[in-house]
Amino acid sequence: MPEFDSSIPGQPRQVHLAAHFPGVNNTTVWSDPASGSHIEFDSFAHLAQTAEAGLFDFLFLAEGLRLREHQGKIFDLDVVGRPNTTAVLSALAAVTKRIGLAGTLSSTFNEPFDIARRLATIDHLSNGRAAWNVVTTSNAFTGENFRRGGYLDYADRYRRAEDFIDVARRLWDTAAGDGSFTHASDFFDIAGRFPAGALPGGHPVVFQAGDSDSGRDFAVGSADVIFTRHSDPESGRKFYADVKSRLASYGRTEDSLKIYPGVSVILGDTPAEAAERSREVASQQVSEAGAIAFLERVWDRDLSAFDPNGPLPDVPPAGESISQGRVKHIKNAEATIASWRQLAEAENLTARELVIRVSTRHSYVGTPHQVATDLAEAVRTKAADGFILVPHLTPGGLDEVVEKVVPELQELGVYRTEYPDGSLRESIGLPAARTAADWAAARREARSTAAAETDTTEIGVAGTPDAPTRELKEVG
Repeated sequence: MPEFDSSIPGQPRQVHLAAHFPGVNNTTVWSDPASGSHIEFDSFAHLAQTAEAGLFDFLFLAEGLRLREHQGKIFDLDVVGRPNTTAVLSALAAVTKRIGLAGTLSSTFNEPFDIARRLATIDHLSNGRAAWNVVTTSNAFTGENFRRGGYLDYADRYRRAEDFIDVARRLWDTAAGDGSFTHASDFFDIAGRFPAGALPGGHPVVFQAGDSDSGRDFAVGSADVIFTRHSDPESGRKFYADVKSRLASYGRTEDSLKIYPGVSVILGDTPAEAAERSREVASQQVSEAGAIAFLERVWDRDLSAFDPNGPLPDVPPAGESISQGRVKHIKNAEATIASWRQLAEAENLTARELVIRVSTRHSYVGTPHQVATDLAEAVRTKAADGFILVPHLTPGGLDEVVEKVVPELQELGVYRTEYPDGSLRESIGLPAARTAADWAAARREARSTAAAETDTTEIGVAGTPDAPTRELKEVG
């Protein structure tokens, strides 16, 4: 990797870091002796306080509203529960001072008034540090935990999510006054008073993690931060450029939406030591049983007798698309398997090694100086605005990063030495919160302009049957 040059004229782009509490993803290592509880509050407090000592922007908590299932049974290779997200964040507000507190909450299986009030409470308790990762929750297993059951169609999930955020923001806007509100739309018809008082941060910061074309438009039209899976620099630069190019049509500047990929960091005293450590961690993350379970979700058939240390299964998939719960992905199973076979043959990978390659997130591997240089270079070349670090151990997985990588970033001149004054918005580098009415007006203007451009294109090519037309991606 090229050496980061902080002497480039002008202020170098600053690196931002955040922390992901592990436990509900395939990066967590359970078997390591250093692995601790994923439920006890001390673990949450340790990770949050470590991240705060490293001047991280925020601590991020994922949340699932169901236990994961596989072949009709609880998936016992994964986490089997975790405390309520907003309760944990409220408790963390009392043992931290500056770090943001971000929680994942579904817009499909919650109601706006309740979520707005819970987040407003965290914002008050933390003096402006609340953040909300909005997810639409597609899995039908989750629906069975709720009275109405099932799940919304793809388009309706985004429409409801957009409306949900709009209602929450309207409630936060009214909190500065007498709290009275009315809202009538396709999904919500509510009126009353919002009993919160003016929020220290104006609005909690809104995160979104969608990656489809509609998901990107949704983020540009509704979110402050994107948590993305595009973690390797090449993919990250393409994603970054695409998303940022959409902002102007919504009346937004590039700095009004921040992009944070989730990444892992593996350190060693030498490059060779770090590489060996990375291989060991990857092997721990994907066990033989875990590899089989992963392949079964793709092949959609029982592979319990299959040897994961041999080649990929020499049988076709039972289904046409990759299954997740009872909801089908849009990915073509046969095409995915064919690409995996090519990769496995080209690099002589066993099935388990292939699963490690395609299922684990991008890692920055090397000495502390190498990792700091690579992170700075990724930000300089606009692959990201910051990074959500996903440690493989709980609760001490960030200790070494804060001790060794943060000082290297500071030495490069690309990382702060103290928190800025103000709320989480100031820490991330976001502008002041916009009103709900302003967000809605910007979306209407963007969609009106896009519709007009589509109409003009269609009129201009009338009588030319094979001329292409652009489809308007409507998400709300």
